Amino acid sequence: MSRVKTILYAVALLMLASFLAACGDGEGAAGEGDEVGSAETEQTETTEAPPESEAEPESEAEPASEAELVLPEGGDVPDLEDVGLEQAARAAGCELKSLRASSRAHSSNLDEEIDYSSSPPTSGRHFQTPAQDGAYFAAPDVKELVHSLEHGRVVIWFKKDLPRDLRADLRAFFEEDQFQTILTPDATGSDYAVAATAWNRDPLPNGTGRLLGCERFTPEAFQALQAFRDKHRSRGPEPVP
Repeated sequence: MSRVKTILYAVALLMLASFLAACGDGEGAAGEGDEVGSAETEQTETTEAPPESEAEPESEAEPASEAELVLPEGGDVPDLEDVGLEQAARAAGCELKSLRASSRAHSSNLDEEIDYSSSPPTSGRHFQTPAQDGAYFAAPDVKELVHSLEHGRVVIWFKKDLPRDLRADLRAFFEEDQFQTILTPDATGSDYAVAATAWNRDPLPNGTGRLLGCERFTPEAFQALQAFRDKHRSRGPEPVP
């Protein structure tokens, strides 16, 4: 009987040992899981959040083009009436000149120096290709502009150092009626703040040059410019539509 007890006692000890071993393995697995979870938590806590995207700097305004600097937008033209040229010129303090044209010959050399009878010119020998209609911030060659006069264009010349608001007003004036008109800085060295020139066909064969010159650019000058343009446009010795 004592031997049976001994065997039973040994079996009980083995079963207890097996049970304890099984419990130990379960605790180890749980521990390992806790460590992984703990590591993940720590990583979440220590990882820095991505930096917020910085606001893009405001783009700087594009610099004004040279055309906008010479002939800025935003000008205004006074209300104009239907007034005769001589009356409008007197009211604006401008002078009118007529100069008999001496030549309609062409030049094939843009570098050729030609002496004209007035500044700015109204007629004479000129380059074989005319300047196109439009507003210019840099003056075309004067010989191209004279050819445009022969085709019946009116050229309006202005000093580039005029006050900005007056140059803006000139642009607005041009844009109201651009037909057969050229607006250009005056590179001829004339004394006029603003001027207009045209070339009439009469008398044949060379016609007559016309000049409106204003030493001061006043609001009344717009009336004179309109009257000059209306009277002399499309009347060149070689009219071209």
